[in-house]
Amino acid sequence: MEKMRNDKCSTTQKVFDKLKITEELNKYMAKSKSEDKSKDIYNQIANFVYETGIHSKTPRSGFWFLGSGNQSVAEHLFHTAMIAYALAHLEPKADKNKMIVMALFHDIGEGRTSDLNYIHQRYGRLAEAEAVEDISKSVPFGLEILELYKEEQVRETLEAKLVKDADNLEWIVTLRGEEVKGNIKAKKWIAQAVRRLKTVPGKKLGKLLVNTDPDFWWFNVNNEWFVNREEKYKKMDLGKK
Repeated sequence: MEKMRNDKCSTTQKVFDKLKITEELNKYMAKSKSEDKSKDIYNQIANFVYETGIHSKTPRSGFWFLGSGNQSVAEHLFHTAMIAYALAHLEPKADKNKMIVMALFHDIGEGRTSDLNYIHQRYGRLAEAEAVEDISKSVPFGLEILELYKEEQVRETLEAKLVKDADNLEWIVTLRGEEVKGNIKAKKWIAQAVRRLKTVPGKKLGKLLVNTDPDFWWFNVNNEWFVNREEKYKKMDLGKK
């Protein structure tokens, strides 16, 4: 009888030991899978970091027809995001953070397709939407990128309309920089770009930008500091008439 109890206890212990081993094995497997997944995510992000660096080497092709100036896609994206941030303050109902991210990603596909100007687009457009979709599949936060890109393209939401205006305003101020340097074609191009503005804040800002000297934020001919550098003129407000 005693022997039977001992045998039973021994068998039970073996079962528990086996269960414990199985449990430990499952934990180890889960940890390994988690580490593998984490490693994959870091690899994806590393590739994303390198890919988005190519935008600084991707030229905006409209300048070829303008005849002067140059700009990379990365420069355009950054400046558009700055303008979108400013527009968000002129339209309180807009989601500021959403607009900034949307602006930063609205041309992300051009790192793969290059930038097509208006004459190029008359004969065909490379599959930028397909490129963005492929990018979205390559990173853990890709769905957000894809959804923001599609929203900006449809331009039905307030944020999308404002971001598109920021896109056009960035082009307007870039053209103004060329106009004041003597490019007479830029003025005609600016007039066309202004007509593309859709929102009230965008139109108001566009009208002001067309009539503002691009250098006025730092250089004012009425500021005596630029003449004699006297200390008493040093703190005169720049950007004021």
